[in-house]
Amino acid sequence: MFVDSHCHIDFPDLAAREDEVLANMAANRVGTALCISVTLEAFPRVLGLAERHAQLWASVGVHPDNDGCEEPDVARLLALADHPKVVAIGETGLDYYWQKDEPEWQRERFRTHIRAARHCGKPLIIHTRSAAEDTLRLMRDEGAGEAGGVMHCFTESWEVAEAALELGFHISFSGIVTFRNAKALKEVACRVPLERLLIETDAPYLAPVPHRGKINEPAWVVHVAEEIARLRDEPLEHIARATTDNFFRLFRHVTRPA
Repeated sequence: MFVDSHCHIDFPDLAAREDEVLANMAANRVGTALCISVTLEAFPRVLGLAERHAQLWASVGVHPDNDGCEEPDVARLLALADHPKVVAIGETGLDYYWQKDEPEWQRERFRTHIRAARHCGKPLIIHTRSAAEDTLRLMRDEGAGEAGGVMHCFTESWEVAEAALELGFHISFSGIVTFRNAKALKEVACRVPLERLLIETDAPYLAPVPHRGKINEPAWVVHVAEEIARLRDEPLEHIARATTDNFFRLFRHVTRPA
């Protein structure tokens, strides 16, 4: 079995094909997927998916790119996370790619998510782009290691991965690792300890080769696993088993299929 540790089935491109997306998952042995919240306004759609389907689970959080939406506080995140199908806090973190002024509101929002995760004991899903130094600094300052979690859609250097691993975090690879020009990332994928490795799609974005340029979906997480198996010269079944076991160990509130 494979697990997609990060996807957005509530987004329009996939929500319109909900039944087909789930059927494709089953056909490709993707037995579980974690649906990620990016705003509080959209959280009911994410939770609704998880409530309707036993194989889907939800997170709650506000993406660092989203300005002008409802701003979370710790109490609000804790209230929403107090649901049996909400198993993580996030997606949260820092993204300075578009916000060139490196705004303090992003950092304060990130702090809020870390504090909520520590309080409720659910792991963090962390996004970082053009902000690795600040991301790691705030993780250390706020004690993110107490909650644990995953650096999702990882695209940073080995040094950043190593720092996150030292804090107890997992490293998750998306379809980017299948891209021909992702040589440095492929090297990182070879070095991450197997027991800290996760796979994801970030669907509907970042479709892996051989589907690059198309609308991504959870079923295609298999291709991420295939590339990592090739890079590490390990059997696909070994990568599938390890990443699946890692997922259920990290997201311990998820019920593992029989």
